[in-house]
Amino acid sequence: MSTSERLIESTRELLWERGYVGTSPKAIQRRAGAGQGSMYHHFDGKPDLALAAITRSADELRVAADAQFTAPGTAVERITAYLRRERAVLKGCPVGRLTQDPDVMADATLRRPVEDTFAWLRERIAGVLTEGVQSGELAAGLDPAATAATVVAVVQGGYVLARAADSTTPFDQAVDGVLGLLAAQPAG
Repeated sequence: MSTSERLIESTRELLWERGYVGTSPKAIQRRAGAGQGSMYHHFDGKPDLALAAITRSADELRVAADAQFTAPGTAVERITAYLRRERAVLKGCPVGRLTQDPDVMADATLRRPVEDTFAWLRERIAGVLTEGVQSGELAAGLDPAATAATVVAVVQGGYVLARAADSTTPFDQAVDGVLGLLAAQPAG
């Protein structure tokens, strides 16, 4: 792995563990096994490196989610696969946790990949749900955009509940709940 890759990966891990303020250039360099000169050779500074790390986390979230959304199956099966995929529930979402970081949210450049990723996710889920409505799998009156926002909120809220309880059970219950609501939608 190149030095710039080690720096990005180290920053991703530290942002997930400590947040922006807790991620110092020294901590990044130490974890990456890179010197200060190497860091500043590849990146203009901590904000530039953080943007690369946040963008990488956001891209990975999209790729992982899209694997479920484009898989064969009904709309509900694909949403179920997305909700039940393997996750580090007790660590929280590497992108969602950034919304709790005031320094990331206060910086429009750092906030942009977070904002764009959640907009993409809501839109992508709404598209799958629209397919379900159009095929008659889901009720004609289902609002795909509102339901997609609910699905995203359940996942992100599930992470929060799980972390608060130090147990994956609340996350699993939240997923079971939203899937129960989808299953209760009478076919068109």
